[in-house]
Amino acid sequence: MSLDKLKIALQYMMPKHALSRLVGKFAAAELGWLTTKAISAFIKSYGINMSEAKYKNASDFKTFNDFFTRELEEGARVIEQNPNAICYPVDGAISQQGDIKNDQLIQAKGFDYSLVTLLGGDKATALPFENGKFSCIYLAPKDYHRIHMPMAATLREMIYVPGDLFSVNPLTANNVPNLFARNERVVTVFDTEHGPMTMTLVGATIVASIETTWAGTITPPAGKDVFRWQYPASGTGAITFEKGDEMGRFKLGSTVITTFAPNMVNFNEAAGPGTVTRLGEHYADLISTNEH
Repeated sequence: MSLDKLKIALQYMMPKHALSRLVGKFAAAELGWLTTKAISAFIKSYGINMSEAKYKNASDFKTFNDFFTRELEEGARVIEQNPNAICYPVDGAISQQGDIKNDQLIQAKGFDYSLVTLLGGDKATALPFENGKFSCIYLAPKDYHRIHMPMAATLREMIYVPGDLFSVNPLTANNVPNLFARNERVVTVFDTEHGPMTMTLVGATIVASIETTWAGTITPPAGKDVFRWQYPASGTGAITFEKGDEMGRFKLGSTVITTFAPNMVNFNEAAGPGTVTRLGEHYADLISTNEH
C-alpha cells in the first residue's frame, strides 16, 4: 500500500470527531508557556508570515485559537473597490470552480458531489443556484482563517449540517467521494442586489469549531439533525454586510464553497484550480442586468 493510500485509509478508521473535540479543548485552553511553545512550533513548521498580523509574537496570544484566528494589521489586505467586481473571501487556494450542472459540483477529477446535499438536503434551497457558478477555496494551516464577504449582502438563512470530519486537503479531495457534502458544515444563504449567493464553511479533522460574526460558535445539540435559522430581510433585525466585512472564522480549518445564481458572475479567467487567493483581490465580475 502506498503512503497516500495509507493516509486515506487511516482517515476512514480514526475517531475523527473525538480527536477534533480533544484538540479543540487544547486549542481553547490558556496554558501559558505550553501554549506559547505550541504556537512558536506551528509558526516555524508552516512558515507563517507574522509580519502581517496585528500581534506578531507567539507570546501575544493566550490560546492557540486566538493565534489561529489572528487579526491582520491595518492595510495588510486591500478590498477590491470596483463596484462590478467581487473579491476573494479568504486567503487560500482554489480547489475547483466552474459551472453547476445537473445538481453537480466538481470536487476533483472523477469526483462530483450534489448541490442539494451540500446545502443541507432541501431542494428549494438549492434551486436558485442550479446552472449557476461555484467556487471552492481551500485554506491551508498557514493561511489567515477569518472569512469575509465577497460582495454586499443581507443574510437570509443559516443551516448547520452534521457530518463527518475528513481532512479537506488536496490528497483527500482527490480520494474521498462526496467529501464536501459529507463533512460537517455551516451553510449561509444571502440575498444581494444581483441575486442570491451561498457561502458554505466546511469543517475538517481537528477543526474545533466554526464561528459566524452574528451567532458566535455554531454548536447545536449533538445528533444527526439539520438545524436552520431564518433572518429578516429588512428592518432592525436584518443582518447586512458590505463587501470585505468579516462574516466568520475557522478554528483549525478548512474550506469555503461559494455558489452564485445563474447569469450572476463570471470568474476571473486567469484563475483556476491551484490559484493562490488573497482576501480582497479580484475574484469575479458581476454580469450587468442588461447582459441577462
